[in-house]
Amino acid sequence: MAALLPSSRPPRAELHVHLEGTLEPDLAFELAARNGVGLPYPDPASLRAAYEFEDLQSFLDLYTAGMSVLRTEADFADLTRAYLARVARAGVRHAEISFDPQAHLVRGVPLEAVVGGIARVLERSEAEHGISTLLIAAFHRDRDSAEALDVLERLLAMDAPIVGVGLDNAEVGYPPRLFQDVFARAELAGLRRTAHAGEEGPAANVREALDALHAERIDHGISVVQDPGLVARVVEQEVPFTVCPVSNVRLRAVPSLAEHPLPAMIEAGMLVSINSDDPPYFDAYVDDVDDAVTAAYGLTRDQRAGLAAASFRGSFLAQDRVDVHLAEVEAWRTAGA
Repeated sequence: MAALLPSSRPPRAELHVHLEGTLEPDLAFELAARNGVGLPYPDPASLRAAYEFEDLQSFLDLYTAGMSVLRTEADFADLTRAYLARVARAGVRHAEISFDPQAHLVRGVPLEAVVGGIARVLERSEAEHGISTLLIAAFHRDRDSAEALDVLERLLAMDAPIVGVGLDNAEVGYPPRLFQDVFARAELAGLRRTAHAGEEGPAANVREALDALHAERIDHGISVVQDPGLVARVVEQEVPFTVCPVSNVRLRAVPSLAEHPLPAMIEAGMLVSINSDDPPYFDAYVDDVDDAVTAAYGLTRDQRAGLAAASFRGSFLAQDRVDVHLAEVEAWRTAGA
């Protein structure tokens, strides 16, 4: 996608990005060589060429294979640092980054190595990249909830620097209610709660995530438009939705940006932000997503500022920090008047 000058984009938060999904092919091969891991592709270019997906599951299969190169604390630090350096150029001022502890534990990678590598980079993210960060532990809905609860207890016992929990992976066949105990434990521990729902599943999954999991934020959630009553509820309650329109198109949840429900969600008054999801896999970091939706929908500067403001309003930041960022967005909006 053609890049615009950074000053032509508003400052924003990114609330829906999977750290493992930020692994660029070049870094994947570098880590593979460092750790003696074989990849089923001869070079980074051939790996990138494989990023054509039939659906969410076909993406997850390749995504899981790519994670095999992540073995040590240094690997997770390098991965985190690379993402922050890239989105600093995109105008991101705050990032809420999800990671998947189960995906590494099942490969024999110690939880301490995963959390330690990520945390030591995030500790300096604001000083080195101008980006504040919060970390979210996301659990795989296609694995047993008892396993997720055990991992959560381990994270709490080690005082891992997480602000909240999430729920991700293939949605069909795995309704939110299966993880009610996990989210109740997280809520008891004072953690924030977000969940993937309504990406490939029905609007009922969005409702269930709100009611059964007490989710404070919905990731994707595009099927909500199928239920006008639910739309009215989330508008009234100002539930944030972290929408990833390019990801939705690339994974064939919707046929094209032209047919994406994002404009309808905005028109309904929902609190919607745009995000990248897994940027290298879809050739779209959050600035590229901004470019794409601006072109597809002819968004005005005011509308783009509205999406950027929603990203901060939907964050887990303290209100005083949100207010500082909202003032920055407003300054960007009026600079183009």
